[in-house]
Amino acid sequence: MRVRRIQQLPKTNDIPTDEIDLSLIDSLLEKYKNKKGNLIPLLQGTQDIYGYIPEGAFNKLANDAGHELSTMYGVATFYAQFRLAPVGKYVVKVCHGTACHVQNAKAITQTLKEVLKVDDGGTTEDNLFTLESVACLGCCSLAPVMMIGDETYGKLTDKSTKKVIREIKKQEKES
Repeated sequence: MRVRRIQQLPKTNDIPTDEIDLSLIDSLLEKYKNKKGNLIPLLQGTQDIYGYIPEGAFNKLANDAGHELSTMYGVATFYAQFRLAPVGKYVVKVCHGTACHVQNAKAITQTLKEVLKVDDGGTTEDNLFTLESVACLGCCSLAPVMMIGDETYGKLTDKSTKKVIREIKKQEKES
């Protein structure tokens, strides 16, 4: 198997911006710039700002904090918490842990795929929802369960799953 290397950009101030405001991470860089073990906090903070880690931000972090691009991409792709692409306003996480699996989490995911018209890992055309299957949400007594933002929905059925999505869409139209 051949691994494609990520090309290191020259360390200049001419960093591609991906049409995003990279100045938003200046205070983050200032906070962590010379601290040992700053890579993960820098990546987490960047994702908190943009909702994902844009390519231009990787380049700026490499340039300003002195990290190698390959190291940063290695960390960002190793940990499931990091996103390299934008996600919807609502991330719908469906638990597929043992308890949820036994309680038919696959059917819940299938219902969501149909209602949202996306595949697992996909984002709806209106950028409102992103669907993700996760290993465990730690709510085994509520199986099958999904989380949307900080809200947990348990003992799901096909009908209740559709209702949750309908309610969120209704709220969005009203706001």
